[in-house]
Amino acid sequence: QVQLVESGGGLVPPGGSLRLSCAASGTFFSINVMSWYRQAPGKQRELVASITSGGITNYTDSVKGRFTISRDNAKNTVYLQMNSLKPEDTAVYYCFAPIQKTWATDMLWHYWGQGTQVTVVS
Repeated sequence: QVQLVESGGGLVPPGGSLRLSCAASGTFFSINVMSWYRQAPGKQRELVASITSGGITNYTDSVKGRFTISRDNAKNTVYLQMNSLKPEDTAVYYCFAPIQKTWATDMLWHYWGQGTQVTVVS
Protein backbone atom coordinates (compact mmCIF):
# COMPACT_ATOMS: atom_id res chain seq x y z
CA GLN A 1 0.00 0.00 0.00
CA VAL A 2 1.43 3.35 -1.04
CA GLN A 3 1.44 6.14 1.50
CA LEU A 4 2.78 9.67 1.78
CA VAL A 5 3.83 10.45 5.32
CA GLU A 6 4.54 14.03 6.31
CA SER A 7 6.39 15.53 9.22
CA GLY A 8 7.83 18.83 10.37
CA GLY A 9 4.95 21.19 11.01
CA GLY A 10 4.68 23.34 14.09
CA LEU A 11 4.21 26.78 15.59
CA VAL A 12 6.75 29.52 14.87
CA PRO A 13 6.88 33.31 15.21
CA PRO A 14 6.91 35.54 12.14
CA GLY A 15 10.30 35.42 10.47
CA GLY A 16 10.91 31.89 11.68
CA SER A 17 11.70 28.76 9.70
CA LEU A 18 10.35 25.25 9.38
CA ARG A 19 11.26 22.26 7.24
CA LEU A 20 8.58 19.86 6.09
CA SER A 21 9.29 16.35 4.90
CA CYS A 22 7.15 13.89 2.96
CA ALA A 23 8.24 10.32 2.36
CA ALA A 24 6.55 7.93 -0.04
CA SER A 25 6.41 4.36 1.19
CA GLY A 26 5.14 1.10 -0.24
CA THR A 27 5.66 -0.58 -3.58
CA PHE A 28 5.54 1.48 -6.76
CA PHE A 29 7.40 2.03 -10.02
CA SER A 30 8.12 5.75 -10.18
CA ILE A 31 7.18 9.23 -9.05
CA ASN A 32 7.73 12.13 -11.41
CA VAL A 33 6.30 15.24 -9.79
CA MET A 34 6.01 15.76 -6.04
CA SER A 35 4.21 18.80 -4.72
CA TRP A 36 3.24 20.69 -1.60
CA TYR A 37 -0.21 22.22 -1.26
CA ARG A 38 -1.69 24.20 1.61
CA GLN A 39 -5.14 25.02 2.83
CA ALA A 40 -5.90 27.85 5.21
CA PRO A 41 -9.20 28.01 7.13
CA GLY A 42 -12.01 29.12 4.86
CA LYS A 43 -9.83 29.03 1.76
CA GLN A 44 -9.32 26.66 -1.12
CA ARG A 45 -6.34 24.34 -1.23
CA GLU A 46 -3.55 25.93 -3.26
CA LEU A 47 -0.37 24.68 -4.85
CA VAL A 48 2.69 25.97 -3.02
CA ALA A 49 5.57 24.32 -4.86
CA SER A 50 6.37 21.34 -7.03
CA ILE A 51 9.47 19.51 -8.20
CA THR A 52 10.08 16.95 -10.91
CA SER A 53 12.35 13.94 -10.58
CA GLY A 54 14.85 15.90 -12.65
CA GLY A 55 14.84 18.79 -10.21
CA ILE A 56 12.72 21.32 -12.09
CA THR A 57 10.88 23.46 -9.55
CA ASN A 58 7.84 25.68 -9.56
CA TYR A 59 6.57 28.04 -6.85
CA THR A 60 3.50 30.10 -6.26
CA ASP A 61 4.38 33.79 -6.31
CA SER A 62 3.70 34.40 -2.62
CA VAL A 63 6.48 32.04 -1.49
CA LYS A 64 9.15 32.74 -4.10
CA GLY A 65 12.43 33.65 -2.45
CA ARG A 66 11.29 32.31 0.93
CA PHE A 67 10.48 28.63 0.36
CA THR A 68 12.67 25.99 -1.24
CA ILE A 69 11.44 22.61 -2.44
CA SER A 70 13.89 19.76 -2.86
CA ARG A 71 13.81 15.99 -3.07
CA ASP A 72 15.88 12.90 -2.51
CA ASN A 73 14.90 10.49 -5.26
CA ALA A 74 16.70 7.58 -3.61
CA LYS A 75 14.57 8.06 -0.51
CA ASN A 76 11.39 9.03 -2.38
CA THR A 77 11.22 12.05 -0.13
CA VAL A 78 10.35 15.66 -0.82
CA TYR A 79 11.18 18.57 1.45
CA LEU A 80 9.91 22.10 1.85
CA GLN A 81 12.25 24.53 3.56
CA MET A 82 10.21 27.52 4.68
CA ASN A 83 12.06 30.67 5.73
CA SER A 84 10.88 34.16 6.64
CA LEU A 85 7.50 32.76 7.55
CA LYS A 86 4.54 35.11 7.68
CA PRO A 87 1.19 34.80 9.47
CA GLU A 88 -0.47 34.35 6.08
CA ASP A 89 1.54 31.14 5.63
CA THR A 90 -0.54 29.58 8.40
CA ALA A 91 -2.29 26.54 6.94
CA VAL A 92 -2.39 22.78 6.81
CA TYR A 93 0.30 21.68 4.37
CA TYR A 94 -0.26 18.59 2.24
CA CYS A 95 2.13 16.54 0.18
CA PHE A 96 0.79 15.29 -3.17
CA ALA A 97 2.18 12.90 -5.75
CA PRO A 98 0.77 11.16 -8.82
CA ILE A 99 2.45 7.76 -8.69
CA GLN A 100 3.02 5.18 -11.40
CA LYS A 101 2.54 1.93 -9.56
CA THR A 102 3.85 -0.53 -12.15
CA TRP A 103 5.98 -0.47 -15.29
CA ALA A 104 3.21 -2.24 -17.20
CA THR A 105 1.00 0.86 -17.42
CA ASP A 106 1.54 4.61 -17.34
CA MET A 107 -1.61 5.09 -15.28
CA LEU A 108 -1.04 7.47 -12.37
CA TRP A 109 -2.60 7.06 -8.96
CA HIS A 110 -3.02 10.22 -6.92
CA TYR A 111 -1.88 10.21 -3.32
CA TRP A 112 -2.14 12.84 -0.60
CA GLY A 113 -0.38 13.00 2.71
CA GLN A 114 -2.33 13.36 5.92
CA GLY A 115 -1.46 17.03 6.30
CA THR A 116 0.71 18.87 8.79
CA GLN A 117 -0.25 22.10 10.55
CA VAL A 118 1.96 25.15 10.17
CA THR A 119 1.05 28.08 12.42
CA VAL A 120 2.87 31.42 12.27
CA VAL A 121 1.94 33.66 15.16
CA SER A 122 3.60 36.23 17.40
